[in-house]
Amino acid sequence: MTNGSDLKSIATRLYDRAMELDSLRFGDFTLSSGAKSTYYFDGRMLSTDPEGASLIAQAFSIALEKYGADAFGGPTVAAVPIVGALALQSHLDGKKRTGFFVRPEQKEHGAGKQIEGNLQAGMKVAAFDDTISTGGSLFPAIDAVEAAGCDVVLVMAILDRHQGGDAEVERRGLPFFKLWEATPEGKITIAV
Repeated sequence: MTNGSDLKSIATRLYDRAMELDSLRFGDFTLSSGAKSTYYFDGRMLSTDPEGASLIAQAFSIALEKYGADAFGGPTVAAVPIVGALALQSHLDGKKRTGFFVRPEQKEHGAGKQIEGNLQAGMKVAAFDDTISTGGSLFPAIDAVEAAGCDVVLVMAILDRHQGGDAEVERRGLPFFKLWEATPEGKITIAV
């Protein structure tokens, strides 16, 4: 089992890699919500980078083990590369976990699925997004997973912006595993 200092070193190296990739930038930005921010985090740049994907998968795997999750996933688009990395990490670790991702709405063609992957009712699930601000994409995905008969046992994120999503996770009574968090002044700190 990996200890806390290993987790902190993974989160720190991931932060350094984000800076190397220019995936975490500081300045003046307007977010999709319309809010202003002194920093911008492009999680997809990090999760599609080989080293970044590996580090995210290592860290998230530690949390999956701790909370006994059978499955992991979250909303498209952010969850897709992380699901792939975590699926591979689970296989390499000899764990029988499965990944999934949740579309914003049910498909109108093919099998008409909203949840893609091998999710089955009764599974213990870890739901995640690369960044949690208000949770506008994450909470509908959690609701869809629960409607499919699964038990969400953990929420995970690379970055918690502390913009209301964390309060909703707490209100729902779910454990929240995050690697980084933002201060009110916009400084990013290691959270593990």
